[in-house]
Amino acid sequence: MEPSSGNAMNKLELTGVRKTFGDTVALGDVNLNLREGEFLSLLGPSGCGKSTTLDLVAGFQHPDRGSIRVDGADVNGKSPRERQIGIVFQDYAIFSHLRVRDNLAFGLEARRVGRAERKRRVTRMAEQLGLEDILDRKGKTLNMSEMQRVALARVLIVEPELLLLDEPMSNLDAVVRESLRTELKQIQTTLNQTVLYVTHDQSEALSLSDRIAVMDQGELLQIGAPEDIYANPRTLFVAKFIGDPPMNIINAEVHAAEPTAAELECGITLDLGNHRLEPGTYHLGIRPHHVAFTRDTTADVFYGETVFAENFGYEWITHVDCLTCTVRVAAQQPGGDPGKSLGIRLDLAQAHLFDGKTGRSLGTYWRRGARLLARGNPESRQGIQ
Repeated sequence: MEPSSGNAMNKLELTGVRKTFGDTVALGDVNLNLREGEFLSLLGPSGCGKSTTLDLVAGFQHPDRGSIRVDGADVNGKSPRERQIGIVFQDYAIFSHLRVRDNLAFGLEARRVGRAERKRRVTRMAEQLGLEDILDRKGKTLNMSEMQRVALARVLIVEPELLLLDEPMSNLDAVVRESLRTELKQIQTTLNQTVLYVTHDQSEALSLSDRIAVMDQGELLQIGAPEDIYANPRTLFVAKFIGDPPMNIINAEVHAAEPTAAELECGITLDLGNHRLEPGTYHLGIRPHHVAFTRDTTADVFYGETVFAENFGYEWITHVDCLTCTVRVAAQQPGGDPGKSLGIRLDLAQAHLFDGKTGRSLGTYWRRGARLLARGNPESRQGIQ
């Protein structure tokens, strides 16, 4: 969990926030801060606590304990309206019978903003979000991209301190989602809007966010920049959840008689040099882009057979059966026809090692002096193409 920094530039601060529903802990003592002008995504599977966090910030739910502060002011006990927070849900819920200009003006009218000021702000917002040409169209005539921009404009026009987005693209097809991601990021950057974004889609989080907060079972597991979350996962859950194609996870066993070596299920030994591990199960994680096919027959090469290959246009993902595990390899060309035997090398400098009991990363210390040694009968290497 991330401690609150107390920085005056923090737009949102959650300190020790806990929420339960009966015996279920929906959110467990979470600390989180969101900086002014930042785009932060809450990422995790269904039921992880991300939507509960959003509801607590919005004021739809109230925490059992802990504080929620917006611009340094405690908002616990305040209604959603009093918090000056804008919200866009999965269903954009614009008024289909009203013109776009009337949709934009609705929130201003509710706040009793004068007619001249309403007109000025509607015109300005339409210019900022590229809505000038559709101001006189009714909501029911808009496509999905237009509806999203109208829904955002209707919220942004009342100048919220904080914008909450609850999976606003989850009901859209892939092509529309990609286009809208670009538009959303441009809008957020142009307006310097502070955004708390809820999603289960890692592609959205990685492409949109300044920082990502990965959640599971009510716990905040890791917060960081997208590139740091991807390159340095602190837990096995984060390693498996982030990355497409998914990280290869290879089981390893350390025995009491040989605490400086781990036997991997792919037919290779991880020699840890001078480092010792407690006996038990570990997991070696390595991304498909750090696995390569090779014709070498050196000691660090192990072997498997092609099961199938997926063509993504810009690269192939080949699934290779290696004893009791399957390894994914990302390459410009497929590994060959099903059943073909292949030499495989892992880039150990990019690998991760996780404790089997806690799921925690062991960091990078174990890489120093470590090496991979293939096991098995050398005759099994004959005939490798």
